Amino acid sequence: MSVAKVTEIVASSPKSFDDAIAAGIKRANKTLKGVSGAWVKSMKVELKDGKITAYRVSMKITFVLEG
Repeated sequence: MSVAKVTEIVASSPKSFDDAIAAGIKRANKTLKGVSGAWVKSMKVELKDGKITAYRVSMKITFVLEG
């Protein structure tokens, strides 16, 4: 039997939403062991002078607890 935990993270990128998601998952894997999935909860953009400066995602990361 496995037990999983979910944590929420926010990641951003100046390039794209896909890049922000990849950066968030990459960073989560550095700290969390057993990452098994991610759910993108929300997406938004940061603007300056009417131009997009950052793509931001809020994600729920699922990881399996060691036991």
